[in-house]
Amino acid sequence: MSDSLLGLFPLKWREFWRQVAEEEQSLQEIRLRVNCPIFIIKRGEERYLNERGCYTDKPEEAHIVSEEDLEAFLQHICNYSLYAFEDEIRQGFITVAGGHRVGIAGQVVLEKPGSIRTMKHISFMNIRIAHEIKGAADKVLPGLYINGDLKNTLIISPPGCGKTTLLRDMIRQISNGNAYGRGLCVGVVDERSEIAGSYMGKPQNDVGMRTDVLDACPKSLGMMLLLRSMAPQVIAIDELGGREDMEALHMAAACGTKIIATIHGGGLADVCRKFGVENLLRERIFEYFLILGKRQGQCRITHCFGGEEAYAEIGRNDYDSGRVSWAGAVV
Repeated sequence: MSDSLLGLFPLKWREFWRQVAEEEQSLQEIRLRVNCPIFIIKRGEERYLNERGCYTDKPEEAHIVSEEDLEAFLQHICNYSLYAFEDEIRQGFITVAGGHRVGIAGQVVLEKPGSIRTMKHISFMNIRIAHEIKGAADKVLPGLYINGDLKNTLIISPPGCGKTTLLRDMIRQISNGNAYGRGLCVGVVDERSEIAGSYMGKPQNDVGMRTDVLDACPKSLGMMLLLRSMAPQVIAIDELGGREDMEALHMAAACGTKIIATIHGGGLADVCRKFGVENLLRERIFEYFLILGKRQGQCRITHCFGGEEAYAEIGRNDYDSGRVSWAGAVV
């Protein structure tokens, strides 16, 4: 049973949540909404909790979350000082001990148009349960290296297909060293605290012994800061986004730093259409592509492309050839 998960809840609620905490490995999310039932997402299925903290499939039997319940929970995870967590609240999530992340929603207070000052009347929470799967990257490691040198790699995945889990284990094994390459200094820009799951600056997940983490830092700023201050041999980032991310990544690659990154998408053809990505592809920044998806309900590496094969596929706008190694490996 995870003490970190049970410890998220105020003392008076520990017994109520004990059964859920005992099954942490199968949990994905706990959703709390004022005046609504508790929702437990477990192995992709949705269930409720009754008044005794036991599972039920009947919404009429479910415990209804009150404003007092949610307020007590929020105060507890913020160590009874909301002011100290103001920056996290403004970003819409709080990372807690154990690497779990609590998403929050309520009434947004703007500092100026386009800039959030804080959030109040928080009425919705989503506890995302952190899972480390050591060895998730084992099957892709051979393709990440050529003669001991790491390739610039892009992981392409729809939401919920295990890209962050895969990225985390890749970072760990690249940092520690493995059968295909020596250990490298890895700089992680963890904008949403999902990779390292840092709590008070300390990673709660194992990201390797040669890894430095910038937590809660925008990716574009973080990449430049790491290049100036930590001399990383590899920079790892999750969920490439706008123009600034692409420009910073391009600069890092131009400095000779290896890149491991993820981006949302359904495949090579889909990613080619994303704003800013076309320049990276045109200059062939990436040397290796991993495509993730789901088959029979399991997160899988569906395709791997390397070198000229990938860019030939991009040129044909046809990435679903199935002629690749390690296809079907479970993440």
